Amino acid sequence: MATDRLKQFASQILPATRSGVDVITQKNPDDVVITLAIRTPLTKGKKGGLKDTPLDGIVVKLLKEVVTRARIDPAYVEDVCLGNVSDAKAAYYVRAASLAAGFPNTSGASSVNRFCSSGLKAVQDIANAISLGHIDCGVAIGAESMSTGGDRLTRPFVDEIIANQEARDCMQPMGQTSENVGKDFNITREMQDRYATESYRRAEVAQKEGWFDDEIVPITTTVKDPKTGEEKTVVLTKDEGPRWGTTYETLSKLKPAFLPHGDRSHGGNSSQVTDGAAAVLLMRRSAAEKLGQPIMAKFVGATVAGLPPRIMGIGPSVAIPKLLKKFNVGINDIDLIELNEAFASMAVYCVNELKLDPAKVNVRGGAIALGHPLGATGTRQIVTGLSECRRQKKRILMTSMCIGTGMGMAALFVNEQL
Repeated sequence: MATDRLKQFASQILPATRSGVDVITQKNPDDVVITLAIRTPLTKGKKGGLKDTPLDGIVVKLLKEVVTRARIDPAYVEDVCLGNVSDAKAAYYVRAASLAAGFPNTSGASSVNRFCSSGLKAVQDIANAISLGHIDCGVAIGAESMSTGGDRLTRPFVDEIIANQEARDCMQPMGQTSENVGKDFNITREMQDRYATESYRRAEVAQKEGWFDDEIVPITTTVKDPKTGEEKTVVLTKDEGPRWGTTYETLSKLKPAFLPHGDRSHGGNSSQVTDGAAAVLLMRRSAAEKLGQPIMAKFVGATVAGLPPRIMGIGPSVAIPKLLKKFNVGINDIDLIELNEAFASMAVYCVNELKLDPAKVNVRGGAIALGHPLGATGTRQIVTGLSECRRQKKRILMTSMCIGTGMGMAALFVNEQL
């Protein structure tokens, strides 16, 4: 039944058509546009450059960069929304951090949690507020300190929920859901390892060529030596996740990480535990033009779709067809795709099921190679995707995320810096 429903969604992907593209690429004074898109380096959880910087510290550092680089009066920003997964106090932190960063007390702040798509949800919420006329300008930020946080349940659900199988499946560890996908859809260990190898290769090429340089802002922070307790100031400028020289042979020797649920997923073909943040500044097109802001891209829209929690990672396979149908756009119209690599099993399934062109997907590598700070990735994909659009002079970007309790999100953007 679940498989039939997924095939029904996938069959809704439209062939390439110009009519939908013509509509989404039109310019209107009320369009929601992105005028700034930046991120921190992504650092290794519990042992990297941001391990001793708590969530509020990460958020305030990036928001200060937004204020500096936006070159507008901070009072013009009416709201700040933070996507975060593992810290229940995120709303406190983003409000205080926005004030410390230079936004006046007349600006609002909030946090949102839709698991791994929290950063994308923050962008959607700010964009919707602008589109509805509630505000003219806002900042969406996704941030996660996986060094200090965790998203696991502290207790089982109540009996009334446990009695329902699909509800009970929401308690399955993410690694288990990856193994479910591998077994249910015959995504072999070799397929997963080869996909992961390519993710590492692409990230290595991008890092060596300096393709990340225009999206990453340097972050100054303090790191403590775990043995001596000595603190030193460091300036972080590069992602720590890429493992140069990774080969299929290397990955094929790694031990499975999620026994007894299965033996196909491991630390080398799964997303890394990571700290980091990304932010975008959004405003109405008419406001951006009035303020002389550089318009980077148009936010077209986003959507969410559900599926069985036990195979949660293939959420993009249902969200993407829904998004494309909504805007009458064909899969061949999409120039670049940022697809969350929560696990290689899920990424392989989505690429194959949706018949995505691998050359368009995660050109700079994905979460397997770069890392996956849970609440930040949905925003990070936008920042990286737009940077790649500029480099390749591509027009239409799509991002998509899986969501831990069995959902998928997808969003569409038009690059205007050709």
